Amino acid sequence: MAPRESRGDQPEGSSPTERELQILRVLWERGESSVREIYEVLREELPIVQNTVQAFLRTMTEKGLVTFRKDGRRFLYQPAESAERTRKHLVRRLMDRAFDGSVDALVEKAFEARRPGADEIARLRELLDEFDRGGSTPTNKRNPRRSDR
Repeated sequence: MAPRESRGDQPEGSSPTERELQILRVLWERGESSVREIYEVLREELPIVQNTVQAFLRTMTEKGLVTFRKDGRRFLYQPAESAERTRKHLVRRLMDRAFDGSVDALVEKAFEARRPGADEIARLRELLDEFDRGGSTPTNKRNPRRSDR
């Protein structure tokens, strides 16, 4: 059965699960990919079969997390939103649900969960300085994993 096409609108409550995030990471890294290509990457890290990847992609299409196009008999998938936008959505949702919208409570618990390294502390100071100067939060130039791809 062919997946239903998606406009890429992410309805409320459609946050990706951990496994869906793993699939999204593959798509953010590789770009547009087939089920087989995604499976080939994931099977190096996870005990997973291709049919499971296909089922996840069908669900992700319904949730508005991925879009696809047909190329002959193949379906080529791509993320509906950038990594940066998805991360912002996830953090905002966590902050609202678990911390009543409190940024400082979120940061405090993050520090309790894992002590940041010296480079991370320096980066946090840069972010605070930029915010104090009235600028928007700069993109993370030092950690390309966190940047928008």
